[in-house]
Amino acid sequence: MANDTLTCGKLERVLAALDANWQAEMEGHNTYQTLADRDSDPVRAQVLRHLAGAEWEHAELWAGRIRELNGPESVYKGSAHGDADSLANRAGGIPMALRRLEIDESRDIAKYGEQLRELGDTGSIAILDHVIEDEKDHYRELGSLIRGHYPASAGLPKIDLKAALKELLAKSDQGRKQPGAWIGDAIYGVNDGLGAIFGIVSGVSGATAGDSKYVLRAGLSGMIASALSMGSGAYLAAKSEREIYYAEVAREREAIQMNGPEARELLALYYQVKGLPEEDAQHMVSHISSDPEQLLRALASERLGSSEGALANPLVSASSGALSTAVGASIPILPFFFLHGLEAVIAAAIISLAAHFAVGAAKSLITIRSWWSSGLEMTLVGALEGTVTYGIGLLLGKGGF
Repeated sequence: MANDTLTCGKLERVLAALDANWQAEMEGHNTYQTLADRDSDPVRAQVLRHLAGAEWEHAELWAGRIRELNGPESVYKGSAHGDADSLANRAGGIPMALRRLEIDESRDIAKYGEQLRELGDTGSIAILDHVIEDEKDHYRELGSLIRGHYPASAGLPKIDLKAALKELLAKSDQGRKQPGAWIGDAIYGVNDGLGAIFGIVSGVSGATAGDSKYVLRAGLSGMIASALSMGSGAYLAAKSEREIYYAEVAREREAIQMNGPEARELLALYYQVKGLPEEDAQHMVSHISSDPEQLLRALASERLGSSEGALANPLVSASSGALSTAVGASIPILPFFFLHGLEAVIAAAIISLAAHFAVGAAKSLITIRSWWSSGLEMTLVGALEGTVTYGIGLLLGKGGF
């Protein structure tokens, strides 16, 4: 439909929608490209680069239609890394980012479907039909990547094995815990400390009518105990994880030494299960196995789903667990340093429930739930916990305990 058949107001709405589409596709392009550059799996990275190229193509289609309608040239307003540097994607790393992108693709399909009914511009509708089909392919491809398979899509280019192998070997020693992985540990530490000490403070407040002397003693003691317990638990868990990993790697090394051909065949099977053709998988394994240590790392990564660099540091885990728990535990106690009686109890309840909501909303960074529903759920759980423990405290106080 030519632009002269659109009324001035209609044209303005169409151009606004097309610019929003262009912005979204450019952000998608930058997000996919950045994730591909950071991904330690070279074959998956090539799939992500293919998706980045498709998003760029969509952006070009929208830009072309805007020019046909004599609209102003679109200017990208987002980050050069798209959404890849968001706190949510940093917290969960590549796997969580892929799940979020899968959700975004489904939302884009729904959004473009609505535009098919509402836009009323023939030229734009033709582009929408093409883009919607591509987005459906992207949704399926992301689902395959999330399940650990390389999608067999007709639109995907043939994997460049030499480039993939070069990237694999270059990144094989760079495995490490995701930069934002500590965020998830900290959120759960704050959550545990807040929940445990809020219960203690509520119970003691009910039993003592909010006597700050007793509440502070009980709360501070609980905070210290919870922090030490969380820290020691995190340390032992991380240490055990490392010990198990080293023991498994030793067994893999022994198996390779005893039967190298079987180990190479097993690695090739892992690649075939992910979607590589048998010939390509065998070709990659033959190059990898030229270095026994590379073969060991590749096979251990596939069988154990991890690498040494990705393991948590016991001391860092202990410090993060203890400090985050102490932070969460200190929140219900704070009002009792300045207030007394019922006034302190009410203040503690208000800030504790607000903190419950904040922690619940923060958990959505690593669970992909909506922040408000996650925050509301945590608030309701905290309110129930506080009510029950306060009631128990009242009964104990009246009973003379």
